Amino acid sequence: MRTLFLYSLLCLFFGTASVTAQYTETINSNRPGQSQGAFSVGTGVLQFETGLSYGQDKHDLLNYDENRFGADYAIRYGFWKEQLEVSVIGSFLTANRAFDNLPDDSRFTNFDANTVGAKYLLYDPYKYDDGVDIRSWKKTHSFSWDKLIPAISIYAGANILFGDNSFVPEDSTPVSPKVAVITQNNFPGGWVLVTNLIGDRIFMTEQPAYTFIGTLTHSFHPNWAAFVEGQVLYSDFYSDDIVRAGGAYLFSDNFQLDVSGLYNFRDTPKRWEVNLGISYRYDMHKKDEMIEDTQRGSKKKKKKKKKDDNEIDLEDGGDNGGDNENQ
Repeated sequence: MRTLFLYSLLCLFFGTASVTAQYTETINSNRPGQSQGAFSVGTGVLQFETGLSYGQDKHDLLNYDENRFGADYAIRYGFWKEQLEVSVIGSFLTANRAFDNLPDDSRFTNFDANTVGAKYLLYDPYKYDDGVDIRSWKKTHSFSWDKLIPAISIYAGANILFGDNSFVPEDSTPVSPKVAVITQNNFPGGWVLVTNLIGDRIFMTEQPAYTFIGTLTHSFHPNWAAFVEGQVLYSDFYSDDIVRAGGAYLFSDNFQLDVSGLYNFRDTPKRWEVNLGISYRYDMHKKDEMIEDTQRGSKKKKKKKKKDDNEIDLEDGGDNGGDNENQ
């Protein structure tokens, strides 16, 4: 499985032409879902995303109940090119575990995840599609199979561990790689579909983790959006099938509040969780850029685009931020 994953990743990386992403005038957040959207925050944009969570685990085989308190965070910055974003993404957990047959509780505190990485947009199908064909009313208003072609990004990062950590496999090294392929479809009517295929600790441990996340977001009001998300995790250390749902409210162009819940379908352990979060950005984007069009052999000036008044910048269930819905 590891070899197949790496082969697919390389094919996507070397077989896709590069074009540009687009800066958006409203915040483009990955919250409240766990997936990353394909688009960056834009050059000169510094963005903070954080949330607090509370949940419970009940493990039927190991006979324990566990209360979990967590704080997740993401710091994202766009520079050099609109396609590029660097980030620090992670979560810090405190777990209080009570075994049915032991008198004392156990307490674990550490980073569940802490990754420094970069994301780059390889292909943007929305760059040249204005959705209008002045020669044909039918073509303008009919369904096109081209709309099923997603934007594609690649992510690469390094997991950073601190001390003894009960939330990761015992043989995990202090630094290990994490890679992902990210796709995003922006459909008419405020619908956004994001998928992530992730390989975690794929070289540095005997227990690598593979994850698939699919996030569907719908903007049904200029300030409101809802999402539903499915996640499948596969690893010898921890496997699970998880569903999340929630929504976000856009207070301003630079500030978003969100709430979500989690539920899983296994009893090793059985899990639920609630999460409340915020996203805020410092918008220092100052100028349009000249981007070479490698597909057409010319240069074009990239213009800022405003979002449709009927869509919010939540995504991907976050990037999750369904960003660039009307690119």
